[in-house]
Amino acid sequence: MADVLNGRTPGKSADQSTAELVQQASEQVSRLVRDEIALAKAELAEKGKHAGIGIGLFAGGGVFAMYGVGALIATLIIVFDLFLPLWLAALIITVAIFLIAGILALIGKNQVTKAVPPEPTAAIESVKADVDEVKHAVRERSQA
Repeated sequence: MADVLNGRTPGKSADQSTAELVQQASEQVSRLVRDEIALAKAELAEKGKHAGIGIGLFAGGGVFAMYGVGALIATLIIVFDLFLPLWLAALIITVAIFLIAGILALIGKNQVTKAVPPEPTAAIESVKADVDEVKHAVRERSQA
């Protein structure tokens, strides 16, 4: 695209017709659009991957929280039934399960945050830069 904007075409003479130049510009714009679409697809795939990992980790945290509730209930039963040191062991296990659930939830939240917003920001910025470059080149051509 830079060659067309600068008035040069690789391997061709400067005496090309307008039709040939328009055809080359059209081909280069088509290639640019395809490349930008490929960039957008790659960026969305990456964000989707982070969202999937985050959702999986949130689910894992939820499972551990459910086990924690079960362990807490077992702990309360043991505490009220026996009043022996067995309840202390059950309480320690309960705390450990909730800690694991909290850590998984925080890691999952971090992964989901990386995926939001689900738009290809790098591709959008690249397209904006391309449009600005073309506008700038057209202004320079019209002033010359």
